[in-house]
Amino acid sequence: MAGRDRVMRMSVEQPLWRALAGYRVLTMVYAVALFATGYERFSRPWIAIAYYCVLCGWTLATLPKVSGAASCTRGFLVADLTLAVTGILLTPVADAGHTAAGGPTLPSIWTAGSVLAFAVRGGWRWAAVASTAVAVANLLERGTPARDTVHNEVLVWVASIAIGYVVEVARASERTLARALEIQAATRERERLARDIHDGVLQVLAMVQRRGAVLGGEAAELGRLAGEQEAALRTLISGGPLPRPRTPGENPAPTAAEAAAALGDEDPADADREPADLRTLLGPYAGSRVSVAEPGAPVLLPPAVAREVAAAVGAALDNVRRHAGEDARAWILIEDEPDAVRVTVRDDGPGIPEGRLAQAESEGRLGVSHSIRGRLRDLGGSAELISVPGQGTEVELTVPRKARAKGR
Repeated sequence: MAGRDRVMRMSVEQPLWRALAGYRVLTMVYAVALFATGYERFSRPWIAIAYYCVLCGWTLATLPKVSGAASCTRGFLVADLTLAVTGILLTPVADAGHTAAGGPTLPSIWTAGSVLAFAVRGGWRWAAVASTAVAVANLLERGTPARDTVHNEVLVWVASIAIGYVVEVARASERTLARALEIQAATRERERLARDIHDGVLQVLAMVQRRGAVLGGEAAELGRLAGEQEAALRTLISGGPLPRPRTPGENPAPTAAEAAAALGDEDPADADREPADLRTLLGPYAGSRVSVAEPGAPVLLPPAVAREVAAAVGAALDNVRRHAGEDARAWILIEDEPDAVRVTVRDDGPGIPEGRLAQAESEGRLGVSHSIRGRLRDLGGSAELISVPGQGTEVELTVPRKARAKGR
C-alpha cells in the first residue's frame, strides 16, 4: 500500500491548511493594525483592546487546530465562528460612529478565515452555514442592508462555497487515485504470484498427474486428483503451461521451477547490496542441448533483477522443451550493452503457428505473458517473441541497466 500512503501524504488538503494558518495570522495582524491607525476615533477603545487581546491569543494558540482535518474539530470551528461573530456585533459598541461611516468591523477580514476553515474541513455545505451566520451578524451590526455590506457578504458566501466544493472534489479524486493504486498493486502481486505458481506448483501437480497415470492403481487416483487441483488452480490464477516430460536417464537443463527454487535461496535484501553476475545464474541452463554464449566480462545487474531475468529464460526453455520436443536444441546469447542487458533464447523447433499464443491465452495458459513478458514488464524492460513456422522461435529479453524488481 505504499502508493496509497504517498497519495495521502501528497494530499491537496495540506497546502490548504497551511495557507489557512498563514491567512489567519496575517489577517490578525491586519485587524490590529487597522485599529491602531484609527485608535483616536473609537469612543470605547478599551472594548476593542480587550477583544484584540482575545483574538490574538486565540489565533496563535489554535494554530495547531488548523494544521489538518483531524485536529480541526467541530467544537473548535463553532468556537472560532463565535469569536468572529462576537467581534462583528461588538463593533458598534466600541464605536457606533465609526461603524455608521462604513468602517470595517473589529475582526475585519479575519472573519473570512473562520469561514474558510469550515469550507476546508466540511465542504461547501459547512461553508454555506458559516458564511450565512457571518452575513446575518454583519447585517445586524450595520442595521440596514447597505450595498457594500451585501456585496461583501455575497462575495464571501460564493467564495467559501466554491472552495468547499473544490475540496470535496479533490477528496473524491484522491480516493479514486488511492483505489486505483491499490488495484494496480494487487494486480502486480497477483501476476507475481501467478508466475511463481506457474514455475513451481502447477508443474509439480502436472507431473504427479502424469506419473500417476503411468503407475496405475492408487497412484492413478492420486494423479487424477492432482490434475483436478491443477485445473482449478490454473483457472484461479489464469496462467501456466504444463511441464514437459523427461526422458529417463537424461540430465537436462533445469526447468523454471528448479531454477526459481535454486535462485530463491538468496536473500531478497541482497538487492540493495553487491550486484549479481547474470552469467552465473544462466550458466546452469547449459546442457547437451542448450548452449550458452556469454561475454568474457561479468554481466552485472541488481540481484533481484538478475533472478527475474534468469527465471524468464527458464520459462522460455520450458516452452522449448514442451512445444519443440526433447530433441530440440536451444541457444542462449547474453549481450552486455552500455544501457541495457539483452538475452536471446533461440531454438530450432517447428516454430509457433500463427494465432497459437492467442488461443493459449484464451484457454487460460498465460505462461508467455506472465512468466516471460510479465517479468520483463515489471523490470521496465521488454520481451519480444519472433517465430516463423518451420524455422524455430526466438525470444529476446531486454532489461535496462537501472531496472529494479517490483513486488519483491
